[in-house]
Amino acid sequence: MLIHLISRLVYPSFRFQPSKLSALRFSTTAERLYDHLQGCTSNLEKELTSASGKVKLDASCINEVIRRCKPKQFQSALRFFIWAGTQSGHRHSPYMYSKACDLLKITSNPDLIRDVVESYRKEESFVSVKTMKIVLSLCNQAKLADEAFWVLRKLPEFDLRADTVSYNLVIRLFAEKGDLSMAEKLMKEMDFIDLCPDVITYTLMINGLCNAGEIDKAWELAKAMSKHGCVLNTVTYSRVLEGVCKCGDMERALEVLADMEKEDGFSPNAVTYTLVIQAFCEKKRVREALMVLDKMVERGGCLPNRVTASVLIQAVLENGDEDAAEGLIDKLVKLGGVSRSECYSSAVVSLIRLRRWEEAEKIFRMMLVRGIRPDGVACSLVLRELCLLERYLDCFLLYEEIEKVKSTMDSDLYSILLLGLCEQGRSCEAAKLANSMLGKKLRLDACYVEKIIEALKKSGDEDEDLMRRLSKI
Repeated sequence: MLIHLISRLVYPSFRFQPSKLSALRFSTTAERLYDHLQGCTSNLEKELTSASGKVKLDASCINEVIRRCKPKQFQSALRFFIWAGTQSGHRHSPYMYSKACDLLKITSNPDLIRDVVESYRKEESFVSVKTMKIVLSLCNQAKLADEAFWVLRKLPEFDLRADTVSYNLVIRLFAEKGDLSMAEKLMKEMDFIDLCPDVITYTLMINGLCNAGEIDKAWELAKAMSKHGCVLNTVTYSRVLEGVCKCGDMERALEVLADMEKEDGFSPNAVTYTLVIQAFCEKKRVREALMVLDKMVERGGCLPNRVTASVLIQAVLENGDEDAAEGLIDKLVKLGGVSRSECYSSAVVSLIRLRRWEEAEKIFRMMLVRGIRPDGVACSLVLRELCLLERYLDCFLLYEEIEKVKSTMDSDLYSILLLGLCEQGRSCEAAKLANSMLGKKLRLDACYVEKIIEALKKSGDEDEDLMRRLSKI
């Protein structure tokens, strides 16, 4: 019976009845470190080193200590985090920097950074380059440009010298903030202290200028890179090109693209050409976009990828020309780089996004008839649309066809479809779907259990003991 099949989909959910967990206890290491943190009055780092001994620090231990600290202890907690990052055998992950900023509320309390650095100076604590780089990384995570600049200026007070990496970090923050004058000032300053700007430095400045719409300056800076021994590469060229496209100057974009094609040693790649193609498509200039595609293959010597195909197919479909879309797909497949399956799947997704459901369904069914395997996104969107239209039987029949070509769909759709079939009294199809879920080791989402219970009650297919247990999910 259907009821027993469904019971097997939910039983594992209520067989596991965990008892109430007791309050989590801190590990011995974290407890000891936290206790020392509480008792320190000065030279906190020395005390912590003595307390930790040969204990190996890890992210969970560090997180426990910081999480337990109250707002009045945030300065000590931050010093603990910085100290932990300097210990051999441990390096903070980007996630840990994010957690530290969140737990200590550094973004809303930037003075905490200054207070910690000042406490180092006041207590004459030993401060290494690694210490200050961790402080700068915290500024970077919290997007604190002014504080990062202040830390950079404090380095000489600890007999430390900033390196290119430190300057790049501060330049990045000011460039992202939109303060390009300060970023440019720091870049020029590097020359005066015998630090040569590297490719990262130039890229950061070019990104900032492009984001500010100052494309001419970005282009001039890109061409000046070689004077400092930095080779102008495809990535830098592409970033300038992206900035030109965002500004909407498509004729200038074609000029930059032509310059790239003339450069020795490198050439535009698929990403570069796709940037220009997408920009033309966004302006409804599909003919020019298709011309860039031809240029891409003939002059660039590279093949269109899935993104290129998706952008072009959607643009052509937006014009309402299905024949043109079919011709484009044939062309893309012949060029290579993308399969017929990828192209048709993109067409289905685009049509659904354009709210042209009937056309999307027609193409999707045609794919299945021809044995063309639709991708997971196309399958999920089509089946979800059928469920929204409450065409559950059609959805199930289409699901069976999808299974034949071994395509995939979102796991939550199984529960949605099973509920719909139960509500419409399609017990035979529901049983088949339940069996399929069991075979795939999928479980019924708990949020659908109560609704399925109601549907089974209405259909008369119920079991009192099972209903009682299902209701506890």
